Amino acid sequence: MRTVAEFEAAAREHLDPVHYDYFAGGAQDEITLRENETAFQRLRLLPRVLRGSDKRDLSLTLLGTPSSMPILVAPTAFHRLAHADGELATARAAAAAGTIMIVSMAATTAIEDIAAAAREVTPDPGLWFQLYLQPDLEFTEAIVRRAEAAGVKAFVVTVDSPVLGRRDRDDRNDFHDLPPGLVVENLRNLGENRSGGNASHVREIVMSAGLNWDHIAWLRGKTKLPVLIKGVLHAEDARLAVHHGVAGIVVSNHGGRQLDTVPATIDVLPEIAAAIGGAMPVLLDGGIRRGTDVVKALALGADAVGVGRPVVWGLAAAGREGVSEVLELLRADFDQALAMCGGRHPADLTPDQVRR
Repeated sequence: MRTVAEFEAAAREHLDPVHYDYFAGGAQDEITLRENETAFQRLRLLPRVLRGSDKRDLSLTLLGTPSSMPILVAPTAFHRLAHADGELATARAAAAAGTIMIVSMAATTAIEDIAAAAREVTPDPGLWFQLYLQPDLEFTEAIVRRAEAAGVKAFVVTVDSPVLGRRDRDDRNDFHDLPPGLVVENLRNLGENRSGGNASHVREIVMSAGLNWDHIAWLRGKTKLPVLIKGVLHAEDARLAVHHGVAGIVVSNHGGRQLDTVPATIDVLPEIAAAIGGAMPVLLDGGIRRGTDVVKALALGADAVGVGRPVVWGLAAAGREGVSEVLELLRADFDQALAMCGGRHPADLTPDQVRR
């Protein structure tokens, strides 16, 4: 079975170099991008022994959505840059793995088609929808209604992007829009209906520096689905999330793609988990490449983790089969690490099993 690193090498061979840089790159000097992985490597596991865990149960339920393992598909944009089947392949693989796929608002396939592809595999797939709240709230509500109608089970609002991060690789490559034939499908039809514009034109996702807690309250008033916020790095923001009735948080630095030199997510997780105090689920993404990384994140307070780039590497290397192989290798790697640490279930992992 190939490793994530080997999948990345295979993906790089298949991808246009500009598109590889888009997926692989981070903000500015890419310090945070690298730190997301190296921070995990600095942590040491302290296993427990003689705990009788011959059969493990990796399953859990997050905000009413069951998952076969605490490894989710994090939202990443533009899957059709990686493979012609794009998000359809990813959705089928995630459904086959029995895990939750968080669909990006910037998907190159419409949410209705993604949901239909997942339902080819299982009648009730775990699909959540990542959302950038737009300054045009009427337009935002139309996106929300469209995602609800497709059958998503939660909204994950990205809150770490008041403005777009500066990505030097994309600037050097002059890559700032999708190539002809690809569009952000979740915006195309709505944009056409509202503005009368060209349906093949990619409507720009507007970053809103004015985003605040009132907007989260507005969204919670517009949907009955759970609302999570993604991009929390400060413990006080985690406390405010509890105060404002958010359903869950994602500890994330946008894969190192927004503000460079912010900490690795695993480094801030313990303080954030302490601030939450079990009041809501805590997810983490950024730097997950091995089952031992998953163990460390869960031991330090995460309920589940999201993987982004590894899924894209699998997709670019071998389509649906590549995504499936990445998810299954991470599952097997986590299962082995959990057993070696003396756990039967992810909830058995405790902070004292990780040393700095």
